[in-house]
Amino acid sequence: MNLEHLKALVAVVDEGTFEAAADLLRVTPSAVSQRIKALETSVGQVLVRRRVPCTATDAGALLLRMARQVQLLEAETAAALGTGSSLRAPLPVAVNADSLATWFLPVLHQAAGWEDSALDLHVEDQGYSSQLLRDGAVMAAVTSDPVPVSGCRVELLGSMRYIPVAAPGLRRRFSSPGGMDWAAMPVMKFNAKDTLQQQLLAAKSVQQAPPTHTVPSSQGFLAAVRAGLGWGMIPELQLSGELADGALVWLEEAAHQDVALYWQAWSLDSNRLARIGAAVREAAIDQLRPGTRQEPSAPSRAGNRRQK
Repeated sequence: MNLEHLKALVAVVDEGTFEAAADLLRVTPSAVSQRIKALETSVGQVLVRRRVPCTATDAGALLLRMARQVQLLEAETAAALGTGSSLRAPLPVAVNADSLATWFLPVLHQAAGWEDSALDLHVEDQGYSSQLLRDGAVMAAVTSDPVPVSGCRVELLGSMRYIPVAAPGLRRRFSSPGGMDWAAMPVMKFNAKDTLQQQLLAAKSVQQAPPTHTVPSSQGFLAAVRAGLGWGMIPELQLSGELADGALVWLEEAAHQDVALYWQAWSLDSNRLARIGAAVREAAIDQLRPGTRQEPSAPSRAGNRRQK
């Protein structure tokens, strides 16, 4: 397969349109279209869904994954030969938003010193990020899926602990000698994928859905809980003194949910992949709780949850 054709496929999927891909590759949109058509002719299948944004078909996802691997190996080979000092290999990585807002930050500090790599983060729920590996959209992912994607290695990083908290005033309003009125007390969620709060309510046999506020922002979600808009499951790593100073209170003594996180990455002999894997592992050891393997149905946090 022609390397330029594969580069065109990556550019179209990443940029979303043929025009934007053309700008990136510094060619005309017609040239990009011709390269994609030539690639599709060579494999005998449609590879790109031509809509906005453009997406890869199932067949295109297979080639997309190969194309990214080729790009990475090309950059590392050029560097080894001393001819690619200015060639930054893209490193697309999926990470759930709660991790990005907390324990993953040291990885960004390390990546700031990598002059040969361009970090491309995809914020996705840990329960869904492994699909990005299957689609070829990313090379590695922080995921709650312990089952390795075909062609990938998987290792347990540790567990994130979530605790149910609320503003003191909110808890007082819905407290009684008989306990908390969970069915009436407003609750927060990040978006439709966010199920942690609902899991706690289900465990308490709450049948009626309480008033629910949606705040799709990492800092905004925490700020909304502090403001008393509703209660929510917050990562303990994100609570920097709120419980100690009384800004937030634990709704139920010792209640929590632990979500095991895994690092899945391509089984590729790549210095860049090994380097980011080491950085992720180091950050996880420093901040995550020791984890135990969980089944794929582990609790899941919303796809863009805690996005800044």
